[in-house]
Amino acid sequence: MKGIIFTEFLELVETKFGIGMVDQIIAQSNLESKGIYTSVGTYSFSEMLSLVTNLSNNSGISIDDLFLVYGEHLFAVLKTSYPGLIESYKDPIEMLSSIEDHIHVEVRKIYPKAELPTFTVEDRTENSIVLLYKSSRAMYSFGLGLMNKTFENFGTTAEIIMEKLNERGTEVRFSITKNE
Repeated sequence: MKGIIFTEFLELVETKFGIGMVDQIIAQSNLESKGIYTSVGTYSFSEMLSLVTNLSNNSGISIDDLFLVYGEHLFAVLKTSYPGLIESYKDPIEMLSSIEDHIHVEVRKIYPKAELPTFTVEDRTENSIVLLYKSSRAMYSFGLGLMNKTFENFGTTAEIIMEKLNERGTEVRFSITKNE
């Protein structure tokens, strides 16, 4: 997992919970990296899972809810860091439909070894899209946070229904309808 995911996560934790919480979850997590991350480094997903689990245990907030908020946070970071990528779309449905064919292609140019989930478009109309998410990491709530902010970025909202296709959440169908 790319280091930017870790550095931004710890930045969010510091902003929301304070530097003491950052130190606490790093100490509790027994990390191979010792909690020292660079944005271009690559680290084990198990470290992220350990950090999020310890944050959940200390805050009483579910892992899914933490990943949701983190996805929303990361959208703002990406919008600031790569404005041209987001500005190249005219609406949120168009943007979501191009995750695999454009957005992930661009991410791989910046982070060649990034291990990204897949998003397959199962159906699309002008105001709706059905996406199939697949990832061994089961970070579907993170994806939901990114989707929420995608619609907000375009000045609209959507009804997003998540359907876990397996117990672990490694395959999830997102049925999305833009509100008019």
